[in-house]
Amino acid sequence: MQLAASQLVAHLQRDLRSLYTVYGDEPLLAQEAVDAIRAAARARGFSERSSHTVSGAHFDWSEVLAAGGSLSLFSDKQIIEVRIPSGKPGKEGSPAIQLLAQAAPGNEDTVTVVILPRLDKTTKTGAWFMALEGAGVTISVEPVERAALPQWIAQRLQTLGLRVASGVEGQRSLQFFADRVEGNLLAAFQEVQKLALLYPAGELSFEQIESAVLNVARYDVFKLSEAVLAGHSGRVQRMLDGLQAEGEAEVLVHYALSEDIRALKRVKDALGAGRPLPVALREQRIWGARERLFERVLPNLSATTLTRLLHSAHLVDGIVKGLKQADWPSDGWQALHRLAMMLCRECALQPGATRPLRAAVS
Repeated sequence: MQLAASQLVAHLQRDLRSLYTVYGDEPLLAQEAVDAIRAAARARGFSERSSHTVSGAHFDWSEVLAAGGSLSLFSDKQIIEVRIPSGKPGKEGSPAIQLLAQAAPGNEDTVTVVILPRLDKTTKTGAWFMALEGAGVTISVEPVERAALPQWIAQRLQTLGLRVASGVEGQRSLQFFADRVEGNLLAAFQEVQKLALLYPAGELSFEQIESAVLNVARYDVFKLSEAVLAGHSGRVQRMLDGLQAEGEAEVLVHYALSEDIRALKRVKDALGAGRPLPVALREQRIWGARERLFERVLPNLSATTLTRLLHSAHLVDGIVKGLKQADWPSDGWQALHRLAMMLCRECALQPGATRPLRAAVS
C-alpha cells in the first residue's frame, strides 16, 4: 500500500500494519510520520522500541533480524526502527530487508519502520524496496513546494489556535513568513511554535509576525533553478542574495543556470527535429516540477533566444573564473544576477508575447 504523508493519520486511526517504510528528504515531515506510527503502535500496546542506524558497508544486519524474531522476557510488543541515511542498504542489506519484509505480514508482535531519504527511480525498482512495498505500507514524504508554503504555514498556525487576518493583509503576512523561512521547513515549524508562545490564541497582525519571525531561510542552488524557470524575479533576487551571503560557490550557481539553458536548448532542438515533447523531455532526464516548468516556457522560447542565452552563459563562465568580458560586470555575482534575470524574464513572458532578449538585460 502506498500513502502520501497527508493520508497517514487517517490510516493509523483505522489500522496498524506490521511494516512501514517512510522515505523522503524533508526531515520534519519524515520525523512527524515516524512519530505518528510510533504513537499509534504504543496506543495498541507496543511498549518496547529499538532503533538501528545502518552506517557503512560492515553494518551487522543480524542484530536487526534477531530483534525482529524475538520478544523481551515480558513478551511486550515491540517497535523496530531501521534508519538507512544513505538510502543504500548494501550487498548484505538487500537480502536482509527482503527477509524482514517476508516475515512482516501476520506478525502481530512487531511493528517495523524503515526510514530512508529520497529515492531515485532505479532504487525504487530494486528488489529490496519492492519487497518493502509489497509487504507493508510505504509513505512518500514530499517537500512542501514554495507556492504551497503560505498555506502550509496557515494550517500549522491554525492547529495552535492562531490565524492571520483575512484578505490582502493576511496573505501579505503569510508571504512575508514564507520568504523568511524558505527552504527550511523545520525552521518554519519552530517559528510557528514561537508565535504560539508569544501571543494568545486568535488573530495575528502583520506587525506581530514581522517582529517575531527571524530570517532563517536556507537557500538551495537547485531551488534557484525552479524560481528562474517560473519567472519569479523577486524570489530569484532574494535567493541569489541569500546564496551569496551563505558563501555558495559562484561556479555551482553558474552550473545550475547554464545547465537549465543547455537543457532548454537541447529540448528545443529535439522539437525542431520532430521529436514529441514528452519524449524529448524524457531523453534529457527532465521530470517532476522541472518537467512542468519546461512544458510551460518552451513554447515561448525561440531557438535564437536560447542560442543567445547559451552564449551569455559561456561569457559568465569566464567571469566567475576571473576573466573580464566587454559589456559585462567584472564581479562574478553581478554577472550571475544578470544571467539569471535574463533567463527569468524570458520565462516570465506569457504565451504569445515577445520581447527582444537584449531588452531584458538593459
